[in-house]
Formats: sequence, C-alpha cells, structure tokens
Amino acid sequence: MNGTSSYRPRIALISATPAATGPAAAGLADAFPAAEPWHLLDDALLTDAAAQGGLTPALADRMRRLIAYAVQGGAHGVLLTCSLYGPLAERADAGVPVLAADAAAFDAALAGGHRRVLVLASFDAALDDSLARFRAAARAAHSPVEAVGQVVAAGELPDPAGADAVLLAQYSLAPRADELSTALGLPVHAGPRAAARALRARVERGGASCSE
Repeated sequence: MNGTSSYRPRIALISATPAATGPAAAGLADAFPAAEPWHLLDDALLTDAAAQGGLTPALADRMRRLIAYAVQGGAHGVLLTCSLYGPLAERADAGVPVLAADAAAFDAALAGGHRRVLVLASFDAALDDSLARFRAAARAAHSPVEAVGQVVAAGELPDPAGADAVLLAQYSLAPRADELSTALGLPVHAGPRAAARALRARVERGGASCSE
C-alpha cells in the first residue's frame, strides 16, 4: 500500500506557537511528502509553562490529552514541535509513533561523526535548554562530541567557532537551514526535517499504522 498514490498517513503536529507550524509542515513536505499534516495548536502551552515555573503535572496532562485527541482523530504519527514537552513523547503509549521536537535531530547530529557541534538559538533560554539536552543526549550515547552555543538575530550569520556541524535549537530557525549550510560550508541539523524522516521510517515500518 505504501507505493500507491492514495497512501496519505495523517501526521498530527502539536505546537505551542504558530511559528512552529510552517517549519513542521515544510519538514514533512520535504522528507515525508506522502504525509497529510494535521495542525493542533495550543498557543498557551508556553506562556502557561513560563507562568507556572516549567512543565507542571497539569500541563503534562494537557499535552497527553492532546496526544490522545490526535490518535483518536486518526493520526498515524504525532510530532510535538515544542521541545519543552519532549519528555512526554518518550513516555507516550499511544499506539502510534510519538516524537519529540528535536530527538531525531539530536540523533542525526550524534551519528554524523562530528567533533564539535554549534547549537544556534534566537534567545538565551532556548539556547540554554537545547545545549543542556543535547549534552545529556551525547553523554547517554557515550559520544565525545563537544557542543557550543550562540544566540543569533534574524538574518545574522554566526561565528562557526571551530564547529564542523550546526544544530538548530528551534523550529522557527529551520527555514534558514539551507542558507546557513551554504554560507558556513557545514552540515546543518534541523528538527523538522530530521523528525519527518524519522516519522516516515517508523510509520512505514509499522504496517498497522496504515490500516485503511
């Protein structure tokens, strides 16, 4: 069935900001063109987390309800485009693949044979969060890769800082991936494209996910 033109697995993209929806859909269009994107947006997820001091049990329950809603609505896979809620993807028991925003990009960066990875973000909190989680992922994978970080303004080119690869911390930066790769002469790992590739592999491997 995967080879037919009617194969259109529905992928739910659960976002906490409208800025993530376009890059997430573009990632699917590029790396999983057969997928049908389904946008679920709760634009208070981030502001509520900021007001409540982080990912509280109540907010975790709210995200779990969104995941359940997506699966009940026929999603063959789910992508959480906000990295703050990524731990819930790892613990999800939804019956379909559920991916954290940048898990696949982390895996790709760690598997790329890089020595030093430059993590880019548009503000300090996002940079600190991504650096901490990527370094934790590297330790868990027993990878010797070094991670350094920079905050970049819109249109600004970063200092490569001796890096041999770039990792984008936010989906809102993903549209610059090709531009940055060309300008810096380095591979750039972006969450949306990496996640789409991982979802495609998992959805197409689990034939039960495509049951029509």
